[in-house]
Amino acid sequence: MAPEKTVSLTLGSGGARGLAHIGVIHWLEENGYGIRSISGCSMGALIGGIYAAGKLDVYTEWVRAISRTDILKLLDIGFGTAGMVKGEKIINTLKDLVGDQLIEDLPLAFTAVASDIVNEKEVWLNKGSLFDAIRASISLPFFFTPARYQGVELLDGGILNPVPIAPTFSDNTALKIAVNLGGAVDTRISAPDLAGELKQAKPDLMDRISNFIDAIKGVDDEPGAGTLGMLDIADQSFDAMQGAIARQKLAAYPPDVIIELPRNVCGMLEFDRADEMIEFGYQRAAEQLQ
Repeated sequence: MAPEKTVSLTLGSGGARGLAHIGVIHWLEENGYGIRSISGCSMGALIGGIYAAGKLDVYTEWVRAISRTDILKLLDIGFGTAGMVKGEKIINTLKDLVGDQLIEDLPLAFTAVASDIVNEKEVWLNKGSLFDAIRASISLPFFFTPARYQGVELLDGGILNPVPIAPTFSDNTALKIAVNLGGAVDTRISAPDLAGELKQAKPDLMDRISNFIDAIKGVDDEPGAGTLGMLDIADQSFDAMQGAIARQKLAAYPPDVIIELPRNVCGMLEFDRADEMIEFGYQRAAEQLQ
């Protein structure tokens, strides 16, 4: 049997596109690669952290079965202006599903990356509660409320570094592999429609979303402009920004292998496409590593 090829794996941010990370991990495991450390931000931190905790199969079974209605039920809409979704319901659901652990007790090295925008710096979370670190790393601006971590408000790691390779630099592994979910737009794919995704929600949830957006817009703003259009703009703008930053980071600190997905392959909340995205990630890993 050939010796195991050790890997430091970096998993990028990108909402439901991050389900492709599962496929990448499956391919690596099936082909003799031993993952020794994971660095991730946003959805990459969530998938990477659950894998590091040894519970990826449990999460995969759950996410394969989830429906769009189930997803919307996990959105605990808030009434403040710091973010639309509090995020407590989804984090508590995941804690119940896979259990929480201390990062320093995990069997492999794990770092979740978040952003401190006040001080304009990345924050590397590599100790303490796994799900506190994940919650901080997934705090997508406007969508999720910021996470308070050790007295500091943190936002999505993708703001400053959507493919955070740096935490793996000192690893003694054979390969550095990065998964970038912010690749160039594939014009053969229709642009994701976040507004369309949210319009599947129950009327009471939609009322709360509309009220939240109205509060941000203000009563004197132009009426009738389409209350959810701003969500699509925010989502696509953030994706474009992350894509540009990722290209710069990867050029400056190139890994041994880059596995890249077009940023328009899946909508931010399309977790009901798990089977498709997992297979997409599996095939992309095979293309780059075979």
